[in-house]
Amino acid sequence: MEIKVNRLDRGYSKYKNEYESKALEILRSGWYVLGPEVNNFENEFADFIGAKYCVGLASGLDSLWLAFKILGIKEGDEVIVQGNTYIASVMGITINGATPIFVEPDQYNNIDTEKIECKISDRTKAILVVHLYGQASNMDKILQLCKKYNLKLVEDCAQAHGAKYKGKMVGSFGDIGCFSFYPSKNLGAFGDGGAIVTNDEEINRLMRIYRNYGSEKRYYNMVVGANSRLDELQAGLLRVKLTHLNDINQERSYIANRYLEEIKNENILLPKILEEATTVWHQFVIHTHRRKELIEYLESNNINTLIHYPIPPHLSEAYKYLGYKKGDLPITEKYANEVLSLPMYNGMTDKEISYVVSNVNNFK
Repeated sequence: MEIKVNRLDRGYSKYKNEYESKALEILRSGWYVLGPEVNNFENEFADFIGAKYCVGLASGLDSLWLAFKILGIKEGDEVIVQGNTYIASVMGITINGATPIFVEPDQYNNIDTEKIECKISDRTKAILVVHLYGQASNMDKILQLCKKYNLKLVEDCAQAHGAKYKGKMVGSFGDIGCFSFYPSKNLGAFGDGGAIVTNDEEINRLMRIYRNYGSEKRYYNMVVGANSRLDELQAGLLRVKLTHLNDINQERSYIANRYLEEIKNENILLPKILEEATTVWHQFVIHTHRRKELIEYLESNNINTLIHYPIPPHLSEAYKYLGYKKGDLPITEKYANEVLSLPMYNGMTDKEISYVVSNVNNFK
């Protein structure tokens, strides 16, 4: 038996007829960019999140950098973000010329809210909260700090479609919630795609202008914008998948719960869930001091794993100019050396889950 870390074909197969019917409908329509499918998806996704507005974009990265652009974040400004995030989160900040200020993660792999305030300076203009691996972050303290210091709040929800904190959907707490629909996401498209959600009418208006070459009316350009439009085909397929998202997330929760209940190995630290937060299990991430050995052992038994993420942004070559060195963020760096994602995908069979559990438990 071979177990891949992800199987997108399984998720497609379950709703194959619906996907193919929708794709054919759109192909036959003759309308492929910014049409009724995009408009309908935006309304449906906004309703799902509990926000007033949704704007479809070309990618999750576009949602981030355009969010900060519209919020007026610029060179000389600082944005607080956790150190152990995917580098795209940081790129959303630096594309606008602003400086990321890294905060160490907590035991739940999200930003340690008790370590944020000491990083706030006169130049701090926003906090970027990343709901990493699908788990909602601790939002109470963050909201208090944003109010106290008059900071903008952006949520990176790229991995957390449907996660909640105290019953409220991630993406609906801040000024702007940013989403990716990359195929591997819980709400994944069949190509690139992204979106923002907001309750602010002006942010909604500006985002629609910026995504379309800076034009509110064709050939009349207000600003230098971007070409960042969610296309009709992806929007239509996302509409299909959105109707099944609760079931998709429940299935991933079933797999995760089996892992949590059945994996018993002293070499492995299982993921923890913050009280009053939920996770949609975009990834099932363990910690282990013997990662290299575990990877090799599982590979010898035809089980694939993945590291999310081996190089933290502050140590990447791309951000060498920020002047960080090894040891500056010890917890972030420790996590980068310990984390390992086990297979997690919709359509994973009980037999496959049991095979992973058995081999993990047999690792000595």
